[in-house]
Amino acid sequence: MARPIYVERLINAPMEALWNATQTPDIHDRWDLRFTEIRYLPRSAPSEPQRFLYATRIGFGLRIAGEGESVGQSERNGDRTSALRFWSDDSKSLIRKGSGYWRYAPTDKGVRFITQYDYETRFGAAGRALDLAFRPLLGWATAWSFDRLRLWLERGADPSATLDRSVVHWTARATLAFIWLYHGIVPKLFAPAGEIDLAVRTGVPISLAPILVLAAAIVEVTLGLGIVALRDARLLLVVSSVLAVGLAVVTGALSPQLIAAPFQPITLGVAMVGLAAVARLADRDLPRARSCLREPPSK
Repeated sequence: MARPIYVERLINAPMEALWNATQTPDIHDRWDLRFTEIRYLPRSAPSEPQRFLYATRIGFGLRIAGEGESVGQSERNGDRTSALRFWSDDSKSLIRKGSGYWRYAPTDKGVRFITQYDYETRFGAAGRALDLAFRPLLGWATAWSFDRLRLWLERGADPSATLDRSVVHWTARATLAFIWLYHGIVPKLFAPAGEIDLAVRTGVPISLAPILVLAAAIVEVTLGLGIVALRDARLLLVVSSVLAVGLAVVTGALSPQLIAAPFQPITLGVAMVGLAAVARLADRDLPRARSCLREPPSK
């Protein structure tokens, strides 16, 4: 049986500011990556549960819609809890129905903002299999959104700006990582003859050239994986730029004919330095899903 999704983030902001940002639909959908639209439905009486509509755009002009309602709120010694249930009749939605809560627990250092929720899937066995990938992704999106909200309330970082910077930062890092991985795997491991010949032409003894190519492949693959996998890749971005410039200069000096060749090392090196600079400049106030707790703290 799948485990419920749990996310917790300490947010150093007033309780009322956090409550307003999470309980007001027009504000909620600004920071929550899971929704592109949240709208309250009118109530015929104040005692009725507050119902709402939600929707998520999934691209290509498609959207998934659903409904929900608040089923209760409570407050005790400043600790607030808001419970809700949700469902979707949209045939495109993996989620059929579910329920959960938000908890706001004040501390000396801020408010512990907590959610736990679970849901049932549709599509039978196929839906349960699909949920093996969907549930972790939904948990990640929840955690990323909680940290995005923290940056907004603590530092004034606009949610739209943090999303834009995140896209730019990770696109640059992923592209740079791909370049290192491709050059480390394809020409050096799958078809090393050309790399060995190039090493020999630059003055490397023929007996040492295969070892040098293999060592270079290991370095490039390790660098590529580190750039895309590490939480803080600032040092690797600097290393990447130094290596890119160094390889371009050395290769151009030892094999001048390559300077005029298609896709020659100088333009590649400049592009790699530019990608590293873009990734570094965009690395400011970025939400991090890993900064949230994903398991309830032990008693």
